[in-house]
Amino acid sequence: MLEGTMRNSIGTWVVSKGTVPIWTLALTLLVTSCGFHLQGRQPLPPTFQYTYIDTKDEQTDFVQDLRKALIASNVNVIRTKGSSGATISVHSDELAERILSVSARNIPTEYELTYKVKFSVMSGGKSLIDDEEISATRDFSFDETQLLAKEREQEILREALARDLVALVMRRLAAL
Repeated sequence: MLEGTMRNSIGTWVVSKGTVPIWTLALTLLVTSCGFHLQGRQPLPPTFQYTYIDTKDEQTDFVQDLRKALIASNVNVIRTKGSSGATISVHSDELAERILSVSARNIPTEYELTYKVKFSVMSGGKSLIDDEEISATRDFSFDETQLLAKEREQEILREALARDLVALVMRRLAAL
């Protein structure tokens, strides 16, 4: 039996107050020593302390999620290009929809969504990542009798694809 623990009268284990800090410390060391990080919180190199996101459209799912992920990683996202330490350029950010199958009446029954992003990273006048294209793909079924639900499902998939691509970019940045 562990020191500081005992069974009470109904047979459950009770930990004394003196051993709680020890257990907390042990658990914290165990979790941090394995490289655990909260999702979306990648530790980035110091060159990304002040980062500018260069894009044509700042309202896309990918750019919005990238900005949130950078802020969650303690990066100051700068609104003006000249005052940044690093620049992430988003050259293209597109969502494509393709029909995978049709019914006997020639009505689409399955679609494929592909989210593609092409980006590069510059810091101090040198290129850290040259034009790199990443993409994520998901399939979903379509039923014309459930049109509103399927449109919402498509929105949810688009947002999930953008988050997946942001996670890929953040891991790529953390590896620099």
